[in-house]
Amino acid sequence: GLKIPTNCFCGLQKENRQLQQASLRLEQENDNLAHKLISSKVALRNTLDKAEDKVDELTKDLMETRQQLQITEEEKRGKEEEVAMLKEVFRREIEKAEQKLKRSSGIIADYKQICSQLTNRLESQQAAHREEMDSLKVRVALFLWSFAKVTEQGVEEKDEDPTLEEAQIGGLEKELVQTKLQMVEATCKIQELEHQKGILTSDLQEAKNSWISKAFTSLRTSSGEPLQTRPKTIKVLFLYFNCSSLALSTSL
Repeated sequence: GLKIPTNCFCGLQKENRQLQQASLRLEQENDNLAHKLISSKVALRNTLDKAEDKVDELTKDLMETRQQLQITEEEKRGKEEEVAMLKEVFRREIEKAEQKLKRSSGIIADYKQICSQLTNRLESQQAAHREEMDSLKVRVALFLWSFAKVTEQGVEEKDEDPTLEEAQIGGLEKELVQTKLQMVEATCKIQELEHQKGILTSDLQEAKNSWISKAFTSLRTSSGEPLQTRPKTIKVLFLYFNCSSLALSTSL
């Protein structure tokens, strides 16, 4: 066969060993790289799984937040509609209350004027009846004085003219009866006027209480709200009717 020189053979063996060593080194590096690649892939897979889990969690939170936001917006719209409706109801009730207040103010003003006129008339009649009573008292006193004088003169002039004495006494008695009747009539008229004044005052108070009760009932039932939600309107009505009642009581 072909003979290879010894030097060349040794060189080839050396080169072969070097190549083998290089191959082993490359295989080792390849194994190391493969191990690192696998480790990196596992780490990346774990990181990706965690990221996907986080994305799922965030997506779920986002959906829940969107649903909650939608519910909140719907509730907000409902509340806004309810508030708008309540405002409209309250505005209408305020307008009704103001109209009733204006009408009632006119009625009360007319009623106060009538009461003032009746009071003036009552005072005038009372003054006239007091003057009439004073006049009657004077007439009674004069009658008693005249009766005493006639009686005294009758005793002194008894034997002179009995018929004249009886006529004078009869006239005085008739005048006394008429005077007493006039006093009784005047007293009855005064009592009747006092009674009318009491009835008038009672009717006014009853009308005022009835109006206040109806106004409060209307305000309470119209919108379904308690009275405490409208303190300003109630306070105005209360002060108005108290002032009206005080002014009318003073005029009476």
